[in-house]
Amino acid sequence: MKFVAIDVETANANMASICSVGVAVFENGELAQEWYSLIDPRDYFDGMNVSIHGIDETQVVGAPTFAEITEQLGAMLSDNVVVTHTHFDRVAMHQAARHWSVPPVTCTWLDSARVARRTWEECAQRGYGLANVCKLIGHTFEHHNALEDAKASGVVLLAAMNKSGFDLDRWLTRVTQPIDPSSRDGRITRDGNPDGALAGEVVVFTGALEIPRREAADLAASIGCSVGASVTKKTTLLVVGDTDVARLAGHAKSSKHRKAEDLAAKGVPIRIIRETDFRELVEAAPI
Repeated sequence: MKFVAIDVETANANMASICSVGVAVFENGELAQEWYSLIDPRDYFDGMNVSIHGIDETQVVGAPTFAEITEQLGAMLSDNVVVTHTHFDRVAMHQAARHWSVPPVTCTWLDSARVARRTWEECAQRGYGLANVCKLIGHTFEHHNALEDAKASGVVLLAAMNKSGFDLDRWLTRVTQPIDPSSRDGRITRDGNPDGALAGEVVVFTGALEIPRREAADLAASIGCSVGASVTKKTTLLVVGDTDVARLAGHAKSSKHRKAEDLAAKGVPIRIIRETDFRELVEAAPI
């Protein structure tokens, strides 16, 4: 597993005015390489920005411009998953590339702030800034130093992987989903197609699904399943997100999952399956 974390600081409110860049390469859960450079933005330094990161025009004299480090950045970032904490650094990179008329980096971006919001409940709605998340996980660093911030962003992702059991590919999907998977896409109850192959089944979904829950509900209804919002004695099928099945291994199951197991233990004919198996049911159902 490899990913690259990056952070930038800017000279003023123009995001293209990058004045320092820090890059941290992580491989197999460890920091494998780090790189830092001051950048001459060929622009003015605003006092507010200087007060945050401590870099002023005197320090960038003789430093390369963004255009002059583009090739080096590309060698480290291109075709990798690149982690930033919030979208600021990603936007700044694109703005700087446009300003200097150089090609933008071709990579897959991953926002570690979005990862944090989906990992730690206390960060879901507020307190997901880099300093606060690092305090939560016990990582100390020099905030607003581009290299230190880049390394911290990588550490946040590693901590989230460890806590969630999600690998890098799974997180690339998870950040596109709602913070609370159970609230996905609002109301998803459906009446099943009476002519569908699974007419009479009553399905409920729980956990983080690979597809939007509304889409899953539409698929279920198309093959005859009625879709419920909660598990009841009428529920015949509980579909659980694949990752939840693998990660939970019998522990800390959702309330829907636990209720389904309780009902099954009492003789209620309810089956619990993975999302993958549900999707195969859909594909195998005769039209």
